Amino acid sequence: MKINMYKDIRWQVMFLFLFSRICYSVSSNLQYTIPEEMRKGSFVGNLAKDLGLNIKELPIRKFHIVSHISEKYFAVNLENGNLYIRERIDREAFCGETELCLLKFDALVENPLNVFHVKIEIQDINDNAPIFFDEIIKLEILESTLPGARFVLQNARDPDLGTNSIQSYKLSASQYFTLGQRINAEGVISPEIILENHLDREMQSSYEVTLTAYDGGNPLQSGTALVKILVTDVNDNFPLFAQEVYKVSLNENTPVNTTVLQLKANDKDEGSNAQITYSFSNIPEYALKLFSIDTKNGDIKTKDILDYELANKYEMFVKAQDGGGLASHANVIIKITDENDNAPEITVNSISSPITEDSLPSTLVALINVHDKDSGENGEIICQIIDVLPFKLLSSSESYYKIVTTAFMDREKIPQYNITIEATDKGSPPFSTRKNITLNVSDINDNPPVFEKNAYVAYVTENNSPGASIFSIFATDLDTEENGKLTYSIFKLSSEELPLVSINPVTGVLYAQRSFDYEQQDVFNLQVMAKDNGSPSLSSNVSLKICVVDQNDNTPQILYPSPEIEGSSLFEMVPPTSEQGYLVTKVIAVDADSGHNAWLSYHFIQTTEQSYFNIDQNNGEIRTSRGFQEKDGLRQKIVVMVKDNGTPSLSATTTLHLVAAESFQQILPEIVSHPKDFDSQTNLQFYLVLSLAIVSFLFLLTVILAVISKYRKLESSPALNSLNTNIYSQFDPRLFSRFNNGTLPFSYDVCVALDSNETDIHFLKPNPNVPVASLIDSDNTGNENESVTEPVPNSLLEVSLFICYYTSFKYKYPNENGSFIL
Repeated sequence: MKINMYKDIRWQVMFLFLFSRICYSVSSNLQYTIPEEMRKGSFVGNLAKDLGLNIKELPIRKFHIVSHISEKYFAVNLENGNLYIRERIDREAFCGETELCLLKFDALVENPLNVFHVKIEIQDINDNAPIFFDEIIKLEILESTLPGARFVLQNARDPDLGTNSIQSYKLSASQYFTLGQRINAEGVISPEIILENHLDREMQSSYEVTLTAYDGGNPLQSGTALVKILVTDVNDNFPLFAQEVYKVSLNENTPVNTTVLQLKANDKDEGSNAQITYSFSNIPEYALKLFSIDTKNGDIKTKDILDYELANKYEMFVKAQDGGGLASHANVIIKITDENDNAPEITVNSISSPITEDSLPSTLVALINVHDKDSGENGEIICQIIDVLPFKLLSSSESYYKIVTTAFMDREKIPQYNITIEATDKGSPPFSTRKNITLNVSDINDNPPVFEKNAYVAYVTENNSPGASIFSIFATDLDTEENGKLTYSIFKLSSEELPLVSINPVTGVLYAQRSFDYEQQDVFNLQVMAKDNGSPSLSSNVSLKICVVDQNDNTPQILYPSPEIEGSSLFEMVPPTSEQGYLVTKVIAVDADSGHNAWLSYHFIQTTEQSYFNIDQNNGEIRTSRGFQEKDGLRQKIVVMVKDNGTPSLSATTTLHLVAAESFQQILPEIVSHPKDFDSQTNLQFYLVLSLAIVSFLFLLTVILAVISKYRKLESSPALNSLNTNIYSQFDPRLFSRFNNGTLPFSYDVCVALDSNETDIHFLKPNPNVPVASLIDSDNTGNENESVTEPVPNSLLEVSLFICYYTSFKYKYPNENGSFIL
């Protein structure tokens, strides 16, 4: 018998499975139908294949199911896409007495995002046997009861549905009692005992029969109850309810101890036979926790808070029994009406955070699900985004919404968004729920570095230490992380053999690579680049001008008197008849520095007679301070110091010998007797011999020319005025490139012909009216047209000595390199 029962169950399960596949193939929605109480791990169907998904892509697309309830009972294998039972499903516990029991869930895949709605219909199996509320049913029957009387018994209860529920009752064999049935307006079958013969309490006061309830399942299941029948004295009136079925509607969340229904049964008997007691004769266990009945007055009250979302209908039977043991039953149906007592629920199923700031509009940000446990309008939801943000909601399905962008993002302005989603139902009053979603915006390299200034100027003192920090450049980048990390480098605008400066690529600090010299170069122009580490990287350039600040590191350089003749001093003739303020000579010096460091001043630091000469501190001109007197010495020795205006001040000195004389002949004895005072060069004799040789050659050439032109009239020779030169002539232009600061120097012409093409040599005739000293502008006025009042040299020897002296000792001419040549 058991083997056949198990075979029947197996065929039933297989039939239900085949039926589920047929339902899926013809339904517009994806739906499976399975029997309840399937074992854990049982196969439901290949969900991926039925949804048209590639099984290999399930893990990549994050295939999973989403449900508030069904996740407890179902699971998906991502390796093969099969849907399995996770926990046993008891339809009665889940759906109660509802005929159609559906479990719903959503199958969710990403990349691209899609949602599939799946329904699982749980079909009833005959897994519950009929049971009676009381295992022993007591029934009292008056002995005066006539045969044919009917006594309604307590009906059995079976949680299964349809044919699996109670279909028939059976009473054990008895000569006094048979079984009858009554069907009420709701189609509920109630058993009845029919009295077949008269009862005699004196012969037998009690009877026991067995009442069996059978369902229509396969295999057939049954439940029994023992009916004890007591024969009592006559009580011939039953309590009667006003109606067989009572229906009442009750709002959920009704307060505890609220009266739901007042039942009233009437009995025409008197005394104890008319005293009625009320009780539940058949009520579900979960309903017994929510309702109570007053045994005296029949009031049904609430014992706990009712929840429409847990159950919306309760059905029970109430028995009214009088004191004589007669009883009647009434069917009570309580329907629960929904109230808006549940706020919507918002669930974030998927979120893409962070999102790049260059994301296009309509980019999917998140997928949310909204749900309300209430029904009707109380469960209808309106969803929106609070505040003005570059996002909007798009309805994806009946309960899903997509959050997409409506504009481009800019991380530098708003790096993070707090999106507030508000879901409001249509109940009265409405309930709202808010959900905050934090969305970060990731950076892209869309901002180049920016320097603090458009151009930089740095001032560096010359003679700086190599490797010292001289300046700092800083740039900013609005981007973050690698996009905001900057590297500094230098572009040189002028070509240099060695780099002038270097820059720290991280901090932007500039370092001198060598010591700067203001006199060589006072300005450097560079180009600094700041480059970020983004991909692709962005860069910006800025110009940097480095100005070298001068230091007093150059001593004054004396150009006149010439410093090249070491150990010698200058010889100058001063006419004894010169008046006060007569310009004797001028000390000429330059300083390679600039500004205050190149301002020169001239001072006497040693003089024979201080009161006879003075020097102009600004231009170095030496003038007589008074006229000569007979007591004054012939020679005057002066030491002149030239110092600059720097800190500390630098200086140079030179020595001058001033001789008071009218003509060259007057100082010859001094030259002969004191040669070291006028010239100390070791090659003096060489120049004297060379001068005499030249004079002799010129003399012989003159004699030859005189013999050739002996028949011609001897013409007078031109005056030696052509030999007049200015001691202070215009400065040689070649020196401007070297001495461009400070006091302008002087150049000097020698007393020889400057025209290289001139080949004629003219000799001076003796003229007592022209002195030798007049060959040079003694008063230094530079006027070549001054009248000559003094006699010329009396002999050729005087002319030769004159040329020899001024050629060998006195004058030198600077070449283009700045040095002096004879």
